[in-house]
Amino acid sequence: MSVQFTQQQVVHIEVDPRDDDRQHLQYPGNRVPLDRMTSREERADRIKIRRIFDKYDSNRDGYLSKKELKQLIKANPGQCQDLPKGIAKEILKNADSDNDGQLDFEEFYKLSLEHRWIMREWCVKYCRAVVPRRDGAIADETDGAYESQMKFFPPPLTMVIFSIIEVIFFIVDIVYLRDYTDNDIKRLGTSTSGPMAQLFIYNPRKREEAWRFVTYMFVHVGIMHIMMNLVVQIFLGTALELVHCWWRVALVYLSGVLAGSMGTSIANPSIYLAGASGGVYALITAHIATIIMNWHEMEYAFIQLFVFVVFCGTDIGFSVYRHLTDPYDRVGYMAHLCGGIAGLLVGIGVLRNLNVRPYEKKIWWVAVTIYTALMITGICFHVFYPDYFLPSVVSASIPSQSGVIKPPS
Repeated sequence: MSVQFTQQQVVHIEVDPRDDDRQHLQYPGNRVPLDRMTSREERADRIKIRRIFDKYDSNRDGYLSKKELKQLIKANPGQCQDLPKGIAKEILKNADSDNDGQLDFEEFYKLSLEHRWIMREWCVKYCRAVVPRRDGAIADETDGAYESQMKFFPPPLTMVIFSIIEVIFFIVDIVYLRDYTDNDIKRLGTSTSGPMAQLFIYNPRKREEAWRFVTYMFVHVGIMHIMMNLVVQIFLGTALELVHCWWRVALVYLSGVLAGSMGTSIANPSIYLAGASGGVYALITAHIATIIMNWHEMEYAFIQLFVFVVFCGTDIGFSVYRHLTDPYDRVGYMAHLCGGIAGLLVGIGVLRNLNVRPYEKKIWWVAVTIYTALMITGICFHVFYPDYFLPSVVSASIPSQSGVIKPPS
């Protein structure tokens, strides 16, 4: 190998083509200022960096584009497969000194000197460092990684489909009973004498019809009852489905419905149930579950958790106050409570955890164990203690506006 000096004090390195270790330096852009060639180690370092540069310069134009830089970042699947979107753009923006939208070798080499992540396996730490975080500490995951998992295709339609079925059931009973002829919107749909309500409502005297433990969610009593449930479940369920897939959200929702009816039948075996409030409260607490399990991946996780905790606390306080002060209150508080507990436990168990940490595995096992134990206990109680419940005799029912229907005394 010969070294030739020019008047511009530039070194031109000519490589023997037979030297495989140095053949990557045969490139139009390999003229290096003398002040950078201060030692044998630095020359070896530049050769190593040039080899990396040439490897990912796929179109051989002497520059690394954003696409090529992204390929370099993703090259190590064990370390960089879960990097957030836009990381290549951030790195390019920071290192592109001439603002031409690409990196030449000198810019790339300068980047390698300032950030040795290119040559080492801890590239993730550097990549995380260029993305804003809640605090200045190096984190395993970047805030917003949870939000970046949102997918709008296929569209999140699970809760929309459940809601459409509930609306159809509601309309069928209204049309059958001709409730709309009274011109009183407050009484619209408040009767439980329609065919849908009679067939699907939870009736404590028909516990052997096991489907009623779930299908009562399709029956609503009053226009406000169904409207509030639809709005909350579509809003919260869709937000979950964007990240967690339809079947996970459906499982959380249905587990809340089942837990609501089972808990209510044990706490008060004479209660009739209608409405999807157990599933709605399961969706609410499922949001708390996913915040807990994806704390480091969520943007503004503390604020989100605070909002949901305040909402749940306010609702509990209002429910207790209403129950103590309103003698005609028929709200299914036990269904709400059991649905909320199920949503939290099942949410921890089935919703996605983007980065599983050791302590989160313990939380997962605790949640799954508690939910399984509660469900087995509830089922066994219903099966082996039939005398605790009302006898299987058809009984009339009193309409309710809030989801709980009490038989006449």
